[in-house]
Amino acid sequence: MAQSLDLKQYIRNVPDFPKPGIMFRDITPLLASPVAFRHALDLIAERYADAKPTAILGAESRGFIFAAPLAVRLGASFIPIRKPGKLPWQTRRLDYDLEYGSDGLEMHIDAFQPGSRVLLVDDLLATGGTIDACTKLAEGSGAEIVGLAFLIELTFLKGRDRLGNHDIFSLIQYHGED
Repeated sequence: MAQSLDLKQYIRNVPDFPKPGIMFRDITPLLASPVAFRHALDLIAERYADAKPTAILGAESRGFIFAAPLAVRLGASFIPIRKPGKLPWQTRRLDYDLEYGSDGLEMHIDAFQPGSRVLLVDDLLATGGTIDACTKLAEGSGAEIVGLAFLIELTFLKGRDRLGNHDIFSLIQYHGED
């Protein structure tokens, strides 16, 4: 078990970014600290080691930062989920609705085999729209979802409510503007 370290102290609060009224949770100080970054990866890897994922799916783009090294640690493949038009091979696409508008995500059609045990990783769980779309994209390709892991969760936005009964794990929780 990794020794305890207060990861929240490595998150910088940036008020009014990207627009007034938003408190942005900046992860770059955590990434700049090899000790804190390693600790975060250790905790997620420990949590999911027994689930034996065969693939780690990372949501564009900050999810890649955590998903790729986790894939190496867990002996799994790394699968990038990208915005439309960013992947060079045949893709499977899922369009989804946002609060105002819509977006899409894609992954390669041969990213994993049906029955693969997939851990989905992103830096932040807010409203859950992006990770919900990633989950649907993976499940639509025949994956078994073993968990959804995040560095940060904004619990007051209730993102986990839209994610069904998947195992959801977050290292840092914010319950408001704290």
